[in-house]
Amino acid sequence: MAQSYSARSRAIEPFHVMALLARANELQAAGHDVIHLEIGEPDFTTAEPIIRAGQAALATGKTRYTAARGIPELREAIAGFYEQRHGVSIDPRRILITPGGSGALLLASALLVDPGKHWLLADPGYPCNRHFLRLVEGAAQLVPVGPEVRYQLTPDLVNRYWDQDSVGALVASPANPTGTILSRDELAGLSKAVKSRHGHLVVDEIYHGLTYGTDAASVLEVDDDAFVLNSFSKYFGMTGWRLGWLVAPSAAVGELEKLAQNLYISAPSMAQYAALACFEPATVEIFEQRRAEFALRRDYLLPALRALGFGIAVEPQGAFYLYADISAFGGDAYGFCQHFLETEHVAFTPGLDFGRHQAGHHVRFAYTQSLPRLQEAVERIERGLRSWQG
Repeated sequence: MAQSYSARSRAIEPFHVMALLARANELQAAGHDVIHLEIGEPDFTTAEPIIRAGQAALATGKTRYTAARGIPELREAIAGFYEQRHGVSIDPRRILITPGGSGALLLASALLVDPGKHWLLADPGYPCNRHFLRLVEGAAQLVPVGPEVRYQLTPDLVNRYWDQDSVGALVASPANPTGTILSRDELAGLSKAVKSRHGHLVVDEIYHGLTYGTDAASVLEVDDDAFVLNSFSKYFGMTGWRLGWLVAPSAAVGELEKLAQNLYISAPSMAQYAALACFEPATVEIFEQRRAEFALRRDYLLPALRALGFGIAVEPQGAFYLYADISAFGGDAYGFCQHFLETEHVAFTPGLDFGRHQAGHHVRFAYTQSLPRLQEAVERIERGLRSWQG
């Protein structure tokens, strides 16, 4: 008997990179040395002070449900972090602790999007953003963007693409896959454009802290009504702990708390107590050392790939990705990625995972490996280009 599954499930696309990752793991299991530049997970393990705090939480029985909004101590610590980093005062009651940044996105999507309504999203962009909208019976209005606007939405694009079904816009700064940042003035312009349409501005700040040569402004510096998504996975290096947060306007907190109670009850308790260590000066110093290492990796890989013929028109200022145009080598990004995985055992991600706009002509490299591994990867890519028949 044929199974009948929901239309929403069928509409959500798989990550193309997961098939490549599965193949990479097969090759690795067979004894090949695979260099992984495909997955957006830093190679650093969780910082030792966080591990110790997590162990202490387990040892003292902090394993029970917490309030849906999260433990007060962590919400207060996050508020203090915004005060220190951005000079903005946030009532801790406006912060909800979530199971990863994905939990924050789920809450915001469920709160703000009715069936048939949509947000404007930059194309290329992180694919789960549009998939979460589909899950709540909404949709993503993908806006094609290129290097001329640093792959970001602008007020002009908001005004051009907004229609009767638009209820908001979601932007990311720093962005995945491009690593570009929105300035304070650009965020203010977007806020003004969205508010003039009586919509909501949602900003993904998940890669905050991972910036190079500049600091990323928070939208809360210019718009106290914006919704902010953030995570402990990237700058704080807690990927497997599944912890994030959402900052919302005070009027929305009650509805969001109700959704959280029903969708996931609470974020992992031991992870919340462990995350308190993230804001200690000694732990922040570890994060800053890691940021400096990422900067060195970017500063090596960016010119190295350009020298090989990859088109990287905009220098990324944040995250740990390079979004590269492979037009000089022919199209077919997926076939391109397959070639290098099979012949040179270097894994990177096809642009097809990030949208539709010129996706077949782009790939994403994650510089989440050590500098010697990146150097080895570049040597292999240079060799692989000689055998590529695009």
